[in-house]
Amino acid sequence: MGPTASGKSALALKLARLLAGEIVNADAQQIYRQWRALSNRPTPEEEARAPHHLFGHVDVWAPYSVGKWLAELAPVLSQIRARERVPILVGGTGLYFKAVTEGLAHIPPPDPEIRAGLRARARIEDPQILHGELAQLDPAAAALLPVHDRVRVIRALEVALSTGRKLGEFQAQATFALLPRAQCLAIALAPPRERLYAAIDHRLPLLVAAGGLEEARAIAALDLAADLPALKAHGAPALFAHLRNDLRLDEAIALGCRDTRHYAKRQLTWIRRFCADWLTIAEEDLDQRVAIIRRHWDAKEGTPSS
Repeated sequence: MGPTASGKSALALKLARLLAGEIVNADAQQIYRQWRALSNRPTPEEEARAPHHLFGHVDVWAPYSVGKWLAELAPVLSQIRARERVPILVGGTGLYFKAVTEGLAHIPPPDPEIRAGLRARARIEDPQILHGELAQLDPAAAALLPVHDRVRVIRALEVALSTGRKLGEFQAQATFALLPRAQCLAIALAPPRERLYAAIDHRLPLLVAAGGLEEARAIAALDLAADLPALKAHGAPALFAHLRNDLRLDEAIALGCRDTRHYAKRQLTWIRRFCADWLTIAEEDLDQRVAIIRRHWDAKEGTPSS
């Protein structure tokens, strides 16, 4: 796991060659078929260098969840193991990694009217208001969630309002983990924040120029519901504003970079909170990262390092 622009894809490709591995997507943005450029999905050339799974297979208008991802992941892991190869999960979605290593709680579907009402309020109200309500109903969930993480704040609120129970009560009854923490080498990339922000500011304009703007134009033409998760891809809201003539393209790119930096900061916070026992790597050089991982891999497998 690592924040956006931390070099996860290049590292995964190198490890796939060294460890006879196959790469499995654990990123909630790279699942979408219509966001190849803007999500920085692996290119066809990169996909030809190692088997890739669960990338670009969901339409932006289709409902998707961590539960759906786990259901698709299970047979993929079985097939990779049957081939006696190493599954390499790569992405920046902390909830995916938490679910695969700790299991997923079964939570009853929310009341549709409650969900619709919360989403409508989120579009017009200060996020502090919803977060404050969550703090009253579920203080533990509110303490873990940033005020501006509207999607997850709404999720915790709809659980509390629909079921009368706290989110943590369901999570304590999670199903079995597909990859228990003790059975895998868990790696978290945590490069220096300022260097990461510089990488984001450099990369997003390139992704926009490489097809991201055209992707946004095609998706905007579909006239989809504004609260679909796919429409929150890094830089997408700002590009949609540009296409509505609300921003110049350079303004949209600057806003997209700012929003992506904020998201990367939240990813780093997740890593500090939930990945304390993971192998955390601050090194930015690809070869140094590989050398660190190789030593830990060989120690875990009980083989001498080469």
